[in-house]
This record gives sequence, C-alpha cells and structure tokens, in this order.
Amino acid sequence: MDSKTKGNGAFHIASLDGFRTVAILIVFLSHAGLSHVIPGLFGVTVFFFLSGYLITTLLRMECEKNGGANLRQFFLRRTLRILPPFYLIMGVIALLTATGVLTGGLQGKALTAQAFFGANYWEIAGGVQPPGTEVLWSLAVEEHFYLVFPFFYLAMRRVLPDRRHQFALLMTLCAGVLAWRMLLVHQLSGIDLHSGSAHHPRTCHATDTRLDGMLFGCALAVWGNPALDATRIRRSHWLWVLLPCCVAVLLATFVIRSVPFRETWRYTLQGLALMPVFVACIRHADAWPLRFLNWRWVSRLGVLSYAFYLTHSVLLDLVEQWLPEQAGVSHGQMMMLRGMAAFVLTLGASWMMHEWVEKPFLRMRRRLGSGGQQAATKQSGALVLNRV
Repeated sequence: MDSKTKGNGAFHIASLDGFRTVAILIVFLSHAGLSHVIPGLFGVTVFFFLSGYLITTLLRMECEKNGGANLRQFFLRRTLRILPPFYLIMGVIALLTATGVLTGGLQGKALTAQAFFGANYWEIAGGVQPPGTEVLWSLAVEEHFYLVFPFFYLAMRRVLPDRRHQFALLMTLCAGVLAWRMLLVHQLSGIDLHSGSAHHPRTCHATDTRLDGMLFGCALAVWGNPALDATRIRRSHWLWVLLPCCVAVLLATFVIRSVPFRETWRYTLQGLALMPVFVACIRHADAWPLRFLNWRWVSRLGVLSYAFYLTHSVLLDLVEQWLPEQAGVSHGQMMMLRGMAAFVLTLGASWMMHEWVEKPFLRMRRRLGSGGQQAATKQSGALVLNRV
C-alpha cells in the first residue's frame, strides 16, 4: 500500500500526486489545442474524484480517531489552501485585462461571479467568462461540494453507522444525479441532441449535474478504501483483470460520440471505472504499469497541480497573443510552439506560486490547525461533534 503518515501527522498517499499530474497534463494538452484527441473534461473528472476521495478519507480518519470532526478546522484548512492562490490569479487576470495586456472585456458582474464561486452558473445563464478564467467553473463545483458535504457526511454517520450502508447511500445519490442529467437532456433543457457538440454547459458545468464526480470518490473512501480497509481481491486480479477492464471502459467513453451518451452516461461510467483504477494505483503502485506515478518529477508536478491549473489558461491566452500565426509556419507547428512556450511559463508560474503563496499559507494552516485542535479538545461545544 503506497500511503504513509508524515512526521507532522499529515496523511499522504504518494501515488495520488502522480495521478494529479496525469489529470493536469490531460487538461493542459486539451486546452493547448488537442481537444479533438485529448479529453480535457476527463482530467477535471479525475480531480473531482480525487477531491471526494481525499476529503472523505480525512473526515473518516478524524471521526474514527476522535469521535467527531472539527469543522472549524476543516473550513480553515480549505480556506487557506484554496483562496489565496485563487484570488491572486483573479487579481492578476483583472489587472492584465484592465491594462490591455490580455485582450477581452473586463466585466464587473463576471468577476463577481468568479470571485464568489458562481462561475459555472454564470456561464450557464449566458454570461461571458473573463479571458483566462474559463477553467474556474470546476473550482465553483468543488467549493459548493466543500461547503455542504462535511455536514452531510457527519449526519450520514449518525444515521447510518454501518459503512456499507453509507456506501449504498452515496451510490444511490450518484444514480440520482445520472437520472437528473437524463431528465435535463431528454425532457427539460432543450439541448440539441443532433448538434454533435462535445458538451453542454448545463450538464457539464453545473454543480447539480457534476456532483457525482466527487460522490464516487466519497463512496470509495467510506467502504473498500484502499488506504484504510483490507481487501479479499488478489493483487493479480486488481492489476490484470479489473484495471485493464476499467481502462477499456474509460477509452470507450472517449470514443463514443453520441451526444445523449456524452451528456448523461459518460460521467457515471467514468466515475465507476475510476474506483478500481484508484484502488490499483494506491494499493499496488509498485507494480510496473503504475510505477511512473511515483517518479520524482511526476510526483513533483502533482504537488504543483493546483497552481498549474489556475495559471495555465491565462498563459495559453497570452502566448497565443504573443505568437501570432507566421507566414511559412504551419498551424500545427505554431500550435506546438505555443504549447511548449505556455507549458514552460506555466511551470515557472506554478513553482513561484507554490513557493511564495501556497507554502507560507501551508505553514499557517499547520500552526493554526495544531493550536485550534488543542483548544478544541478543551471545549465542549462549537464545531467539534461528539462520538458518532
């Protein structure tokens, strides 16, 4: 099992940093001009699954150790992890747009929607996204999840102490999200089923239609968790039966072009297929098909993935402005040149953001977290819930 507890008590699964790298490279390559062959939305789906799995695993561990979860500390950790880099890049984009360095209009309503994590529903309502912020709809989905799920999880533990029942409830909710997507596509939304479009914002970007991306990860965390629970399935079956079958299912979701399928079943099948894939990558990361997840440079890029995700879109836009089409240079060559330049710039910007923004706030999280935890144990009320 490729997991460990660091000396400072933080729980860490090394191979999942490699999984973050896979996801961010999928997103970047798609946005860099290869969306016709690289399924960028799948990279976002992987991030959703990761978020659901990790957040639920940490909540479960805290509840099983302490008899409850300190929600004040949970929201403090999420705030210091997400908001400083997010608002920094929003400020940079606003400044670049206002000064004309980045072409595109600067709309106050759009920036307000972005700043308060309403970007996805702003887009669905027909609002124009500020340049360089097209990817922020997914952060809105995740923030909505973070605001609600901890309360739901703790309530679920009270009502359903058996983790198998928790798993069944979460999978039922996933089925409910699928049913809602199907109702929207076939009855309510007016989506053109013959348009051939890759996705529709109502089903692709809305929290209520993409919530299952995280719930599948939550379900894996509560029952059959590869970092916490034993399994009766043999290593060979995980690696040479379940993993190949699930990879085949994922490939099928990429090549099937039917719009009704892509708007409904695609996300469900991807969530189901990712469950055994995650188990194999966590339990058996030493197996040769999965060792690359723990290569040093792969793991390192995974650590930078949040900053990379925030910065890559705006830098792709800037590079496209700086490197216009040239006579005698093919479109494919220009696309490759722009992609390489944007990748290097994004890597540098991500490293700076990680070192100068994320790390200082990480140290703050640890100081406040340890102090808050000690104080919480001395108090009987507030946000520390009793044993469930």
